[in-house]
Amino acid sequence: MNTDPRAALAALIAALERHYEAASASHGEDDPALDAATDGLTTAFDAYDDALFEAYDIATPLIVFDGDDEDDDEDFDDFDDLDVDDEDEEDDFDEEDEEDEDD
Repeated sequence: MNTDPRAALAALIAALERHYEAASASHGEDDPALDAATDGLTTAFDAYDDALFEAYDIATPLIVFDGDDEDDDEDFDDFDDLDVDDEDEEDDFDEEDEEDEDD
């Protein structure tokens, strides 16, 4: 597939607008119009992501969920192993370190 990223972006924006319109007029989660707009949005996003990657070797930082919660939980299992501190290392700076710098 060799799609122009700009054209894929325009299609994605149009799909986002259709999804918004369907969501704002929705009668609940089982609304067929909302389901169709969601499917269209997913397809447009995938096409944009693929076109961007093919043209520039860059991927978007987004993940499309398919609605199956069990599989989605498995997608994030890899993130559980990340070492993320609640505080920045800069917060470990104390007055004693500041005095050493002044000397």
